[in-house]
Amino acid sequence: MRHPVSRPRMRALAVGLALAASVLVPSGSVGAADQYEWAALGDSYTAGGFVGDPQPPLGDPSRDGCDRTTNAYPDVVDRELAEFPPGKPVNLTNVSCGNATIADIANEKQKPISPVEPPADGWPAVDPQIQRARLGDGTDVVTVGVGGNSLPFGGILLKCLEQGAVGKNCRDFYTNPPEGEESIQDKLARVQDEYIEMLAKVHQAAPNAKVITVGYPAVLPETGSECNRLSLTELGPINHADIDWLREDVLKPLNSTIKRVTDFFGDRYTDVYSSSIGHDACQPADTKWVEGLCGTAADYWPKSLPGTLLNCGLIGKRVTLVHPNAAGYANTAAHVERAIRIALLER
Repeated sequence: MRHPVSRPRMRALAVGLALAASVLVPSGSVGAADQYEWAALGDSYTAGGFVGDPQPPLGDPSRDGCDRTTNAYPDVVDRELAEFPPGKPVNLTNVSCGNATIADIANEKQKPISPVEPPADGWPAVDPQIQRARLGDGTDVVTVGVGGNSLPFGGILLKCLEQGAVGKNCRDFYTNPPEGEESIQDKLARVQDEYIEMLAKVHQAAPNAKVITVGYPAVLPETGSECNRLSLTELGPINHADIDWLREDVLKPLNSTIKRVTDFFGDRYTDVYSSSIGHDACQPADTKWVEGLCGTAADYWPKSLPGTLLNCGLIGKRVTLVHPNAAGYANTAAHVERAIRIALLER
């Protein structure tokens, strides 16, 4: 579904495109001769959260609250790219961070919210990811997986959960929002503007890099009625019509927005949605690539969500809030690895 863009938004888009065009000037590679440099930027769908071992390890003083893990796609791809081509390794710098927004990639410090071993006074803020990754002339490849938290998709999902629990729907809430709440059309238009600015700054910081964006997988079924509303290992009480709305009017348009901006820059968009259809959160445990509200996670991950009534420990699960499992990350890794290999061959 295509959403109309207002004249003010069109003007903002034009300004953003003008900024972006200023950095689309070809330049020769000046990467290090002995290795390729790859920087992975993104949110929890890049970082991993609860899949694999924490990076840095539990108890390590360098832990930053971003919840990067060994079985998320950056580490999986890194292991496959130990040498590419033979004799020239790919060096990964992974600064992805759970709950990151588009602004946290290029403009703002982020306050991490990891529930795993947090300091008594909370996690200290971390610099924008393009700074943490030290992007520069020698950066060969940048992958970016971000956008969902800027809507925010998680917040919309929780609203749908709240509405469904009392027999209401969230589609009406976001289609005809109350005072002070953006409509879904306005949210998507804003995300487009932010994504344009972010990609422009990535190119400015790493002028010789091939930039690869990563979309979101099919976390929702192709038909809402596939979900069991009594099951917290799926999408819980969210009504079936809202699941269809979330898929068609929120998730798919978000991916389309990311692809549209990526295409403008001449960068490569990695589609992981198409390959993950049929592996959503409402499928059987041995089929799903995305855990539901509650799901299977490593032992260090919490069983309850503070500030809510969600207690997955009651059913022997942990709070996963519709995030990829190891199989989901393996699928994303296969597509990202292919994109990186092509990008490096083009250098």
